[in-house]
Amino acid sequence: MIRFGTGGWRAVIGSDFIEQNIRLAAEGICALMKEENKADKPVIIGYDHRFLSDTAARWIAEVFTGHGVPVMFLRRSAPTPLIMHTVLVKGLHYGIEITASHNPSIYNGVKLIVEEGRDAPVETTRHLEELIAALKPEDVTYIPFEQADAEGLILWQKNPFNEFIDAILSVMDVQAIREHGARVLFDPMYGSGTYPLMVILCTARCTVDMIHNTRDAHFGGNLPAPTVQGLGELRNRVVNGGYELGIAFDGDGDRLGIIDSSGRYLNANEILVMLYWYLHEKKGWKGPVVRNLATTHMLDVMAADFGETCYEVPVGFKYISSKIDEVDAVLGGESSGGLTVRGHIHGKDSVYAASLFVEMISVVEKTPSEIMDDLTAKYGRFEMVEDNITFTADQKSTVNRIIFEEKRLPDFGKPVARVSYEDGCKVYFEDNSFVICRFSGTEPLLRIFAEGEYADMAKGYIQAFRDLLALN
Repeated sequence: MIRFGTGGWRAVIGSDFIEQNIRLAAEGICALMKEENKADKPVIIGYDHRFLSDTAARWIAEVFTGHGVPVMFLRRSAPTPLIMHTVLVKGLHYGIEITASHNPSIYNGVKLIVEEGRDAPVETTRHLEELIAALKPEDVTYIPFEQADAEGLILWQKNPFNEFIDAILSVMDVQAIREHGARVLFDPMYGSGTYPLMVILCTARCTVDMIHNTRDAHFGGNLPAPTVQGLGELRNRVVNGGYELGIAFDGDGDRLGIIDSSGRYLNANEILVMLYWYLHEKKGWKGPVVRNLATTHMLDVMAADFGETCYEVPVGFKYISSKIDEVDAVLGGESSGGLTVRGHIHGKDSVYAASLFVEMISVVEKTPSEIMDDLTAKYGRFEMVEDNITFTADQKSTVNRIIFEEKRLPDFGKPVARVSYEDGCKVYFEDNSFVICRFSGTEPLLRIFAEGEYADMAKGYIQAFRDLLALN
């Protein structure tokens, strides 16, 4: 079965991510477009550096062109934010990125982007799943890529990066970055986000060196995720090479990790907090902030101090971008490493976020550690711990029964302020700490996030859930 989770359809290469299923997914999207009377505009197709991505993009293009739908095609890989931006500025109905984002290298997938450059809403993907499920392989219509090209149905894009890069540069304080002269080490983690950030940083006259910037479908044997566990080499090189900043992206350029000159890893929560502070207090961008329910509550405390509101939404960036529009928020993001800013695309963008981060340290003239330490001194400590648990079908059924049917809670040894079942099970405490237990929307995992004043407090919340579910 082809299922679209929070980040699109993702599947194991050679098992479910195979030519037949990829073409079936494309046929289903074509059926959806015709049903909605939205087959009148081209579809842009992008792809990352994963194994089979470029080939899968051609297979999908062959199906669209087989239905007479022109395809805007790129001669090189591209990050997901670029495809979202193109859908937005070109006024397209649909765009597609072939990617499995930060998943292990055995995965690949299809991310569907809809009008205004947004992640496809749940209603759209559920109906798409129904359309695909009703299809058989013999229902698929396609023509060879070369034939489609000869018939003018493949619209080769000369440099689709121009508008995307210019949109970011137009709102940045490039002069401040030039005067500061940051020295940056960039790790795109063998992904597709290299080119646009390099152009922006070089335009701002930073000194930039790179590691892991070639194509490697196995990502060096590591996860293409900018987590503390995956950035050991970047940390060592930043410190030993005397760099001011280390920047890392995930495989498709929509998640960000930062290493500062001392070797300190700045996680996604800290990046969100620092950028909200910078945009609101230094650039004067007034307004609320949006986070998902597995993201730091430090944003809530900071927003209240600013006289603003922090809005909580379910996991899935589509909810963040919709709420940003609804309340005119300054920015929104999630603890997994993605954020976007008011007036930009409606999806995660590490290129813009990284550029803003370089601008911030250039304007403030402090290291990220110094900025974060100042904010911690003012708003308190907020330490998050995450636990990912694999499970069997029987264990998933047991977890579902205990947590979501019987609604049993562990004994945390302290009073519970309230509980939400909007997306998983989230337990709130009076001291702004929390723990949330939910099934992943992209991998067969049970994710437990917890935040407390200290890591041991958060670990205690997680252990309580593990004990309740007998998952030790």
